[in-house]
Amino acid sequence: MIHLVEKYNTEVIPEMMRKFGYKNKMAVPKIEKVVLNTSFGRLISGKTPEEQKKIYQPILEDLALICGQKPILKGAKKSISTFKIREGLPIGATVTLRRKRSADFLERLIHIALPRSRDFRGIDPKSIDKKGNLTIGIKEHIAFPEILPERAKTIFGLEVTVVTNAKSREEGIELLRLLGFPIKS
Repeated sequence: MIHLVEKYNTEVIPEMMRKFGYKNKMAVPKIEKVVLNTSFGRLISGKTPEEQKKIYQPILEDLALICGQKPILKGAKKSISTFKIREGLPIGATVTLRRKRSADFLERLIHIALPRSRDFRGIDPKSIDKKGNLTIGIKEHIAFPEILPERAKTIFGLEVTVVTNAKSREEGIELLRLLGFPIKS
């Protein structure tokens, strides 16, 4: 299996230059970073700080296993009494991957996690915004090979955002398609 970085250099750059008429290979769009987000606010609302920590600690550990990098705990920006949330209460976690870690994660996402996801039929092109960034949701984190389903305490979903420096939506779609993302036609 060809690695994502090698594939980008040997296949994607020449094809993108031919298709979009770039004069220089540095003008070809590339993946800047990958951002993963998860939320556990409804699981911990109305609980004591010790109970909250017991709930979100395994989620952070699983996220660290998936990414290979420690996640950052995110707190609530403001209090919402109907949801029993106070300002500063930890309600989510985020990880930003760049360079080698992002490439490793994307390889696992494309080749293992997405095909293992339940009822996966391909990525909808509507998931790509006008700047060429892809945002997808994964319902169960146990689709990743690092997580053993029988040992997972809570099953949580992830939001994965692949940020590119493409100038348009068409360039972003073509870049992701050439990299191997299963985008529906």
